[in-house]
Amino acid sequence: MTATETDRALVDRVAKGDRAAVRLLFMRHHARVYRFVARQTGSEMMADDIANEVFLELWRQAPGFEGRSEVSTWLLGIARFKALSSLRKKKEDWIDDEAAAAVPDSADTPEVVTMKEDKAAALRRFVDALPEEHRTVIDLAYYHGQSVGEIGEVLGIPVATVKTRMFYARKKLGEALKAAGYDRGWP
Repeated sequence: MTATETDRALVDRVAKGDRAAVRLLFMRHHARVYRFVARQTGSEMMADDIANEVFLELWRQAPGFEGRSEVSTWLLGIARFKALSSLRKKKEDWIDDEAAAAVPDSADTPEVVTMKEDKAAALRRFVDALPEEHRTVIDLAYYHGQSVGEIGEVLGIPVATVKTRMFYARKKLGEALKAAGYDRGWP
């Protein structure tokens, strides 16, 4: 019986509630998990806590283990996820109120938000007023994120035709925005 088969058999036993199997897997894999997490986090204390959490997670997730990977790989995957989560949380905890207050607020003012909403609504009305061949190209490009080549495939037209329609549609939209008193920038 190989070590891999033994590990999988132990996970099967853990899934059935066998605490001794968890202890055996802990003895077999704890050092590797600990070293991995210590390298990921740079903290021995954090590594010790996370390594212990990995084996608690083993206890919880053992019934769902499908054996698509080695048990050691599965445990390291759990460890990696927990290490990244802890590092993220540590970074979030690190910012104090004074530092947070010093972070500049780049959010738009209520006036700018209203101006953007008005312009977006006007732009949507202008797009809706375009001839269908231009409206479709603009809709696919800007509202559905399609590339020129993809638009050509969807519509069954050459790329050059897509580009021509896009050019005229943009020109008409620019003229409509200017006539309505909107400048071309945002908001």
